[in-house]
Amino acid sequence: MNLAYRQAIDYLTTLRERPVGATADSDRLLKLFDGPMPARPSPAAGTVELLGRAVAEGGVPAASGPRFFGYVTGGTLPVAIAADWLVAAWDQTASLYDLAPAISVAEHVAGRWLVELFGLPPDTSVGFPTGCTMAHLTALAAARHRLLAGVGWDVERDGLRDAPPVRIIAGAQRHMTIDLALRYLGFGSGGTHLVSVDGRGRMNVDALEEMMAGHEGPTIVCTQAGDVNSGAIDPVGEICDVAHQHDAWVHVDGAFGLWAAASPSLRELLSGVEKADSWATDAHKWLNVPYDCGIVLVAHADAHRAAMLNERAGYLPAGTPGERDAIEWVPDFSRRARSLPVWAALRTLGREGVADLVERCCALTRRFARLIAAIPGAELLNEVVLNQVMVRFADDDAATRDVIARVQASGVCWFGGTNWYGKAAMRVSVVSWQTTEEDVDRSVEVIRAAAASAGRPS
Repeated sequence: MNLAYRQAIDYLTTLRERPVGATADSDRLLKLFDGPMPARPSPAAGTVELLGRAVAEGGVPAASGPRFFGYVTGGTLPVAIAADWLVAAWDQTASLYDLAPAISVAEHVAGRWLVELFGLPPDTSVGFPTGCTMAHLTALAAARHRLLAGVGWDVERDGLRDAPPVRIIAGAQRHMTIDLALRYLGFGSGGTHLVSVDGRGRMNVDALEEMMAGHEGPTIVCTQAGDVNSGAIDPVGEICDVAHQHDAWVHVDGAFGLWAAASPSLRELLSGVEKADSWATDAHKWLNVPYDCGIVLVAHADAHRAAMLNERAGYLPAGTPGERDAIEWVPDFSRRARSLPVWAALRTLGREGVADLVERCCALTRRFARLIAAIPGAELLNEVVLNQVMVRFADDDAATRDVIARVQASGVCWFGGTNWYGKAAMRVSVVSWQTTEEDVDRSVEVIRAAAASAGRPS
């Protein structure tokens, strides 16, 4: 364990100097990891040392470092890493109060803090699934329960085969995880009614109103707070007003954008978000805790619990009255205490610290946009709303992809590609607590050099 600790500390303290992208190819990594499964036990220290070698040789990109801008991954706060280490060492299932009272109480408190931070109704229920996909699944399962119960159908008992149809509506720019959750719940993704969006990717409220006019029956409307490319936020409050006139359930995909609600200066972008029926977000994005930590919030706690609740096996304790059993709020039973790093991060940062983290990333994003716009041939494709910038080079797909490849090969910083309304673009996502103005400026110089060399032999 001491060896693993030293390797982890070495990795964390050298993130700024490490190549941002992976440098080892699969052949080299296979030489380290592959071979016949050992017939006999071998020293654990040798196994840990091998893992360290793989990282040292470039098998793990410095994605948690300050100059990784390819995805909305976040860096990891030291206090969250420390809490996660303790979670692994304690090795307690976080499903039942009787098995881990301290974890259950901390999770309850973390949930309450999040509800307050986001400005949601005080009786909102909270669960901590693995990520946003399972948060969507949980929230939409609660919606399915409530809507079908309202027309006399017990979906948990009788399934969907002969159930009244539930109409699903989503914006044309919805994230793929919405489709995944709909598939897992038996709705399928092919029957979703798609609402047109504007040039920023925001749902068109007039088009939604027209789509819902004259329709009767159970309906779920999936809206978005933070487009994964442009960062744009749907007019959630207006969408709720329209949808609730038809007794529809409104679910908000706020994977990273919901965290803007923690900022006094950005909160207005989410005007009316508290009117929704459910919300999903990731703590492992803008809160900067380790991966494997989604958050689901539901305004109707009874529907949330009913959708997740199962009859307990005889070997399980019946539960302590008045105490929280996490199994009643998320799909997974055997689960680690992923809520503890959330509690640790919130306690350490406080309201002001969370707001500062979000606002600082947005300010750095605006700096990126301003400096990139000055590069000859660079074209910004979106208005900066939160922490996302899209840029295109020489108004050409091949040139844009060439710039991305050159930047990734530099090892200084890492940006990914995307497609925006049929055009190739480079996407910039700023979400790490470690990123500084110096990191932005250094990265822009790499982009500038790559743009100047685009189309030439490497």
